[in-house]
Amino acid sequence: MDFNYTDEQLMIKDMARKFAENELWPVVGEYDEKDIYPEHLVAKMQETGLMTVGVPEEFGGPGIDYLGQALAVEELARGDLGLATVVVASCLLASEPVVVAANQEQAERWWKGLLDGKVAAFCLTEPGAGSDVGGMSTNCKKVDGGYILNGTKCFITNGGVAGQYTVFATLDKKMGYKGICAFMVDRNSEGISTGKKENKMGIRTSNTTEVVFDNVFVPEENRLGAEGTGWMTCMKTLDLSRPMIAALAVGTAQGAFDHAVEYAKMRVQFGKPIASFQAIQFLLADALMDIEAGRLLYHKACWLKMAGKPFSQAASIAKGWCGDMAMRVTTDMVQVYGGYGYTKEYPVEKYMRDAKILQIYEGTSQVQRIVVANNLLKGLR
Repeated sequence: MDFNYTDEQLMIKDMARKFAENELWPVVGEYDEKDIYPEHLVAKMQETGLMTVGVPEEFGGPGIDYLGQALAVEELARGDLGLATVVVASCLLASEPVVVAANQEQAERWWKGLLDGKVAAFCLTEPGAGSDVGGMSTNCKKVDGGYILNGTKCFITNGGVAGQYTVFATLDKKMGYKGICAFMVDRNSEGISTGKKENKMGIRTSNTTEVVFDNVFVPEENRLGAEGTGWMTCMKTLDLSRPMIAALAVGTAQGAFDHAVEYAKMRVQFGKPIASFQAIQFLLADALMDIEAGRLLYHKACWLKMAGKPFSQAASIAKGWCGDMAMRVTTDMVQVYGGYGYTKEYPVEKYMRDAKILQIYEGTSQVQRIVVANNLLKGLR
């Protein structure tokens, strides 16, 4: 296995790293404190191409490969998980149903929207259907020329700022998974509104809202795939997105670690830097081992996907382990700072608050274990 990155991967990784250090680190603490979605920074990410890192070359995008995309979002998460989540939710998560199920004309329309500066959102979770996708209540009634959507989605990243959505709805709840359909929906469609903006513990630079569909007409040409294939489209989408969440987790842990290492070198107690004490050294060594292991896990998932091999199991292993790892590492990096780590004077408490979501969104850590165990016991690797 070759552990060297390609020139293109190094280029996008370096671009994202410089953006995180120069544009995000100086200001994200303030935006986190004030719960602000910084539109100007999203616009800058659009200008640099980071917001469209996942757009294929054939549709006018940069054509960055799968691992390159993961490297980019890892570096962004090192700067701020909230804005890295904005990128992943838009050009990766919300766009994967298009990759999985769209025809040529649908794909052209979707990607053009992103290249024109629209942000996208993935509308799956509902108040009564989180991990239980088959329990969704948002319905799509077949009418002449299309469908009428009714229902409420919640915890939608980019929900209040998106210009286009991928939406999952059911023809009939009694049909379970077999009734689910996937759609591309324009934000300007009549009947769409956004509900409350969530007041979150972390990733406060991202916009998270309810999205309400009230008799929204969606043309038939906006349905992704055949009727009843939405559940499979959703599962394939989550497989594709989970290595990216693992990359976000690695970046979040790396950011907290980098700050803690510098602090440990300069903080003096008992006449010497605290980095010279074995108790601190063990915290840092454990963190580095965790981060390196997590990076290898998501790299393997990306490699399998790029090689055309089954990668669902590797994706869930990477997502589940890295989410837990980021929570563990960021907590320990607060410990390195001692009492100062518990204050907003230093950035590590923000990394710790941000990290918690990595155990929740895109399938909880517990759901990943269910997936891994099911695959294991079915003999699938």
